[in-house]
Amino acid sequence: MAKQRRPSKSVKAKPASSSVVQAGRRPLRPQTPAQAPQEPPQRRSTYVEAVAVYERGLDALQRHDYASATSLLESVLLQFPEEKELLERVRLYLNVCQRQASRPQTSGPQTIEERLFASTLAINGGRYDEAISHLHLVRDEDPDNDHALYMLAVAHAQRGEHAEAIAHLERAIAVNPENRGLARNDPDLEPLRGDDTFRAALEAPPSPRIERRRPPRTRTR
Repeated sequence: MAKQRRPSKSVKAKPASSSVVQAGRRPLRPQTPAQAPQEPPQRRSTYVEAVAVYERGLDALQRHDYASATSLLESVLLQFPEEKELLERVRLYLNVCQRQASRPQTSGPQTIEERLFASTLAINGGRYDEAISHLHLVRDEDPDNDHALYMLAVAHAQRGEHAEAIAHLERAIAVNPENRGLARNDPDLEPLRGDDTFRAALEAPPSPRIERRRPPRTRTR
């Protein structure tokens, strides 16, 4: 006769250990206290002063004052050796200064045509002192150059120097009467419109054209 089996005791399931990872979930990392945001590195107290000298050097470089730019940039190298990042840019611009300073410097316009062209650009740019300087050189070399005389009238008129402007205009008309018609409609001579002497110069009867004297030849040797 078969023995009757005793019912097996139910085994209670042990609670899952905290170390057991549930399926499909990653273990949680232990929480750490939030890290405080890092503060940006503070600039040295000399940084502002170094940048100020550096910017003065760049300003001199933009004005093509290479000697001053070189002196200022070199002072940054000598006085602020700890500013490593700034010094890299300083050396870059120092190289620019050295290259520019080594180039041959042009002495400006030399011929009458070059000076007349430079004078036209100067008048158009409102640089009347520069224009008058070029035109005086033309007049000294060629006293009867009516183009230079007329532009001298314009430059002096724009500076409010009526007497000088009218004197040059009268001379320009005497050399070339066609300048009278040009002056009548020239807006650059507008400051002279209320001057009686100016109106008289424009209303005077045409005078015989002056025979222009050729400038003396200069030796090339």
